[in-house]
Amino acid sequence: MSKIITYDDLKANSTKNSLYVLLHTKVYNVTKFIEEHPGGDEVILAEAGKDATEAFEDVGHSDEARALLKGFYVGEFEKEGELKVKSAAKNVSAAKSAAVNNAVQQGSNMMYFAPLALLTGYFAWRYLSSGSL
Repeated sequence: MSKIITYDDLKANSTKNSLYVLLHTKVYNVTKFIEEHPGGDEVILAEAGKDATEAFEDVGHSDEARALLKGFYVGEFEKEGELKVKSAAKNVSAAKSAAVNNAVQQGSNMMYFAPLALLTGYFAWRYLSSGSL
C-alpha cells in the first residue's frame, strides 16, 4: 500500500531544500532533481504546494522525463484534502484532443476533394471553351 500524502505534507515540502510535486494524484520528491531540471529550478518551485499536472502536461515532457518520475515517487495524494486535484483537466484535454482529431480529418478530406474539384473545373472549362478536350 502506498503512503498517503496530505495537503499539509505537500505544503511543508515546497522549498528548494525539500520539494514535493503533485502530478496526476501522485506525489513525487524532486528535491535531488531540482538542480538538474532543464527548465531551471524556478519552474518547479512555481508549482510547489499545488497540483502541477496541467503545467507538466502543457510543457510536453518526454518519455524519459516521465520515466524519471518513478524513482521520485513518494505516495498518493489524499482524495479529500484541501487542495482539489484537477480531474476536470483530463476531460478538457480529451475534448481538445477530439476537436483536433476532427479538424485534422476534415482537413485531410479537403486535401483530396479540393484538387479534384479544381481539376474537374479546369477540364469542364476547356471543353466548354474549345468544344473538345
